[in-house]
Amino acid sequence: MAGKSSNLNKLKQTDQRLIALLSDRLSLLAASELPTLEEQITDVAPLLAQTGLPESIWAGVVNSCHATLTPDSTSINLVRPRQITIIGGGGRMGRLFQEQLSLEGHNVSILEHEDWEYADQLLGKAELVLISVPIEQTVDVIKRAAQYIAPTTALCDITSIKTAPTQAMLEHHSGPVMGLHPMFGPRIKSFCRQKVVVCPGRNDDSFQWLLDFIKIKGGEIIFCTPEEHDQMMIIIQATQHFLRFSLGVFLMQARIDIERSLSISTPSYRQEIDIVKRLFSQSPYLCVDIMLATEDRCEAISSLARTYSRLAKLVEKKDRAALIQEFECTQRFWAEKIDHFLQPLPTISQNDCNLEFEPQLHTEVHR
Repeated sequence: MAGKSSNLNKLKQTDQRLIALLSDRLSLLAASELPTLEEQITDVAPLLAQTGLPESIWAGVVNSCHATLTPDSTSINLVRPRQITIIGGGGRMGRLFQEQLSLEGHNVSILEHEDWEYADQLLGKAELVLISVPIEQTVDVIKRAAQYIAPTTALCDITSIKTAPTQAMLEHHSGPVMGLHPMFGPRIKSFCRQKVVVCPGRNDDSFQWLLDFIKIKGGEIIFCTPEEHDQMMIIIQATQHFLRFSLGVFLMQARIDIERSLSISTPSYRQEIDIVKRLFSQSPYLCVDIMLATEDRCEAISSLARTYSRLAKLVEKKDRAALIQEFECTQRFWAEKIDHFLQPLPTISQNDCNLEFEPQLHTEVHR
């Protein structure tokens, strides 16, 4: 008992020091130009690693201080609670949004495949309907949900393709429409330093409170058209899936001792293997669907495979001159970009790499 009492006293004293330090931190931030959220986190990354303190804890401190000092940061707390329904909210990404929005005082309901008999209640009175279902089901779910949604209800999806879902929402729902693509995995603890792609559709003002919520939590909003988004995701997601998928299959077939290879590896190799391991820790159905989501993605992957094949034939023939020519030609393309990109390799954190390839993990919502 004496030991417990002593620890409690030490905890209280530590808390008092922490509170005083946080007060000092807020005063310093308020009295000067605010560093960016990323700067406030990356500047102390070595110290965090040295002390073994998880980055997520420090990110939470930085995010909370930022929210306190941001002029509009009180707006969310002053906004009346919203009635929100997440279709597919039992999935991991849907559950993340459900938890985050509920913490802000909003009333969040979940609609899963067994709940459609209650769609009138769950969708008819909602102010925001958020669709978080597998890619191949998204358009059909939009069509079905639109039958129950009021014209004033804001409708958005968080699928990793945007053109078809946005078109479907605009076609089948007369009210506010917006497409979102969270560029992070569902295991994050904070929106701090996370990107969300926003594709405006109709009546954008109806979503301002939601975008403000993400920004105040430290997230970065990136606007683009659905078409631009999908073109960029061909390279950012689909071909990267295929690259790492192919490497993983190759290493498996070659029976490589991964642990041994890591013990004598370069930083870039360790980084690559970490990403491959994370890819293969996910659902195979989900990962394959990302590659097969659109014809454009399939064609890009086929084109990449043809490039591999062409270069491999040069290697097979030991055509040194042709390989050097390929390198030099590509080198000229990258010449203006190399200095910008040749930065020291960062340490990959759980948040940075977790589900890099597919930010959404959904549950199935059957038609």
